[in-house]
Amino acid sequence: MINVDGYLAVLGVARPAAPTAEALWALHRAQVERVAYENLDIHLGRPTGIAAEESVARIVRGRGGYCFHLNGAFSALLTALGYDVTLHRAGVQGTPEDTAGAGGDHLALTVRLDGERWLVDTGLAGGMHEPLPLREGSYTQGPFTYAMAPSVAVPGGWRFTHDPRGAFTAMDFAPDPVELSSFAAEHVRLSTSPESGFVRVLTAQLRGAKGVDVLRGCVLRRIHAGGTDERTIDSADDWYDVLAGVFRLNLTDVDDPARAELWHRVRTAHQEWEAAGRQ
Repeated sequence: MINVDGYLAVLGVARPAAPTAEALWALHRAQVERVAYENLDIHLGRPTGIAAEESVARIVRGRGGYCFHLNGAFSALLTALGYDVTLHRAGVQGTPEDTAGAGGDHLALTVRLDGERWLVDTGLAGGMHEPLPLREGSYTQGPFTYAMAPSVAVPGGWRFTHDPRGAFTAMDFAPDPVELSSFAAEHVRLSTSPESGFVRVLTAQLRGAKGVDVLRGCVLRRIHAGGTDERTIDSADDWYDVLAGVFRLNLTDVDDPARAELWHRVRTAHQEWEAAGRQ
């Protein structure tokens, strides 16, 4: 059993009387606005699991995670509230050159509601603000325009294409239902391999109605309709204030020595990146 009331309190959403479209939209918006896409525990040396109960408990404590945590928890919440939720094996393409397909580095969700299926994804790093129908077309949400189309690479699957200013290019997902536990091995790889982007770069992201806030290392960006605002964070105090204030992260369980070590590692990585010409 998950802590539904605690989860809804974090989202600031009252328990819906029935699994309606209006409630689903409110829950999705609240999750991407209030629960950060983040990988701090990897950089703190604190391994996490992806069981829904564990991920919900993390969210209730004021933390977030990446797709396996965020969508795993959200699917459990929606199921507890009476929604018809399916988990799908998916793959994210970071650049146009990446191979398309549902390789399993992403967990996608669909919900069947009122005779139609919807892509419901709160773990796409600054992606959707609201659900999208599984219908071919172009969809605008705030400053971003997305596309949905049948996947060419995955028979029977679908392809979500991000706005060009997003953190990734596209996401394909397969039609067959899967269990959350099937992503366990990929989670270990993504959270421990030196080749993993999650291991290489600390990040936190939140999607609002009017844009996305993105922290990568020491660089904070705000992507909005007018463009992108960027600044480099030069002090530990400012950096931790951003994590708490912009990204709503509760780090009260991180003691002073751990905070100092984390900031040192992030700042050192930033300086090496700068010295390499930001490559």
